[in-house]
Amino acid sequence: MHRLVTASTCLAVELSDVWHRHNHRQQVWSLRAINISLEGGELIGLLGPSGCGKTTLLRLIAGFDSPTRGSVSLYGQKVAGGSCWLPPERRGVGMVFQDYALFPHLNTWQNTCFGLRPSQDTGRAAWLLELLGLEKLQTRYPHQLSGGQRQKLALARALAPAPRLLLLDEPFSSLDVEVRLHLRSELPTILRHYGTAGIIVTHDPEEALAICNRVAVLRDGEIHQYATPHQLVATPATPFVGSFVLGGNILPAWTDLDSDNLYCPLGELKLPDSLKTEDITNDASVLIDPNIIHLEQDPDGNDLIISREFLGNAWLYRVLCSSQRLRLRLPLAADYPCGQRCRLRLKPGSYVTLYPQQCVLVSLS
Repeated sequence: MHRLVTASTCLAVELSDVWHRHNHRQQVWSLRAINISLEGGELIGLLGPSGCGKTTLLRLIAGFDSPTRGSVSLYGQKVAGGSCWLPPERRGVGMVFQDYALFPHLNTWQNTCFGLRPSQDTGRAAWLLELLGLEKLQTRYPHQLSGGQRQKLALARALAPAPRLLLLDEPFSSLDVEVRLHLRSELPTILRHYGTAGIIVTHDPEEALAICNRVAVLRDGEIHQYATPHQLVATPATPFVGSFVLGGNILPAWTDLDSDNLYCPLGELKLPDSLKTEDITNDASVLIDPNIIHLEQDPDGNDLIISREFLGNAWLYRVLCSSQRLRLRLPLAADYPCGQRCRLRLKPGSYVTLYPQQCVLVSLS
């Protein structure tokens, strides 16, 4: 067993005010004002919808592209920014791709040892194969391995040369559920053991929250929040974070001249003493958890059940309310057909989050 490597006091990765556009003549930025740092042994996630800039950010760190503005530093050394540029092969970075990128003419052992320098010991490669359950498959070629085994081999090959940083671009998305859960649970353990920093790109909030120390939530090239999983869940910084990460509903909110409280399409909300109705702006919105919405059957109701999904222990309904599609999580006993009229309201005493104040309110309806 190789000894445990403790994290360096120096930041493993530091991105300072990074901007990027694919064509310098274009006005559209693919990344804007990116600031991220992480330490050795830490695994962070880049989370967001397709086209938000996750893979572009990974390419900047790896050295396959360069920032238009700002700088990238690895373990205290500036590798990109201004006139500075360190090529990818000198950055000490390993990469794992969704499509494995294995050499078909090399067997498992040869693939694992491919990136080793002549002076490097193969003991680490052997230990990785044992850890990942591939030690008995060393003579097999990629086409003789299952999808999960090929992804394990790609991970072993990336880690064998002892990279300071491991970059993973949606490595588990094409795997079966059981294999994906097993592999992703092993990843943080391996990184901590070697003190290797890791950055994983994913569009799956559950995956990011489960294995990452911190998560950067991106949209349209900007970071909406960079925080621990607990912080993302407890205090989402923007309506988008609450909607994308938690599956919450975003609804407009407004005040009434005859009341000191706040209103949304699902009912009345009590303002805290620290807020007055005049503090509420025209762009006010509330984040509503799918679990706190009550559905009542009503043939004269204004809301319409569009679809439902069976989750095993609950129903996930989608209901058209005030021209918006809302998500509701209801118990199995709440068995309502699609196309039925209904009426939605908030469960009394439930908590919602008001934006842009990022303030918690209590439902009165």
